[in-house]
Amino acid sequence: MFDFIRRSTLIVSIGVVAFLMGCAGVHTAINKRNLDTQTKMSSTIFLDPVTFDKKTAFLQIRNTTDKSELDLEEGVAEAMKAKGYKIVQVPELAQYLLQVNVLQVGRSDLRAAEHALNQGFGAALGGAVAGAAVGSLASRGNDSKGLVVGGLVGAAVATVSDAMVQDVVYTVIADIQISERVGNSVVVKEKTQSKLKQGVRGMREVTSTEKVDWKRYQTRVVSTANKVNLKFNKAAPELIRGLTRSIVGVF
Repeated sequence: MFDFIRRSTLIVSIGVVAFLMGCAGVHTAINKRNLDTQTKMSSTIFLDPVTFDKKTAFLQIRNTTDKSELDLEEGVAEAMKAKGYKIVQVPELAQYLLQVNVLQVGRSDLRAAEHALNQGFGAALGGAVAGAAVGSLASRGNDSKGLVVGGLVGAAVATVSDAMVQDVVYTVIADIQISERVGNSVVVKEKTQSKLKQGVRGMREVTSTEKVDWKRYQTRVVSTANKVNLKFNKAAPELIRGLTRSIVGVF
């Protein structure tokens, strides 16, 4: 009688677990049914207003990822023109140099995206951070078979749920440098520090200072797209729009 009660309790427990896993999938499907896109900048850039004749910009936009279809240059150029800027092909004729490097494109998670944003311009990028909590049960004697069966049923339910309902996040990370030409009355000195490896443990530090004609501003922009079962071809246009708005919004 006691064994029957224990087995019945185990079966009910498995049913509850399966039900909760199904509910979790439904909850995700409902909450993430609409595409949510966000674009954030690691630090604010303020540019001084200029007269119309100085609204000239030279664009250098690079994509160093394997997602070559993600093209920012055309959209950024059109948005700059809409704000009254003339795009020039020679840096010497420009009041502003806009340099963009798309560093990472792909599936990630929101915590990894936030970490990359907080690291700021030029910081190294790590892999996506994805965590999962796995519970384990242990018992003795005759219960072990029931627990194995229960574990297999729970795993099967979780696998089916995960396959059907996935909370997907795509991220684009770009470093931005804007250079603003200074007048003859302004002297700008740029200091560069480099650390060069010498052998296995040695390190050589090199510092140089030079007079330049530009004031430099640097920031990092991170754009995310989040939706249940999201595909990259659906996320890409929104990611591009978000990045373009953020970059051109500085001017």
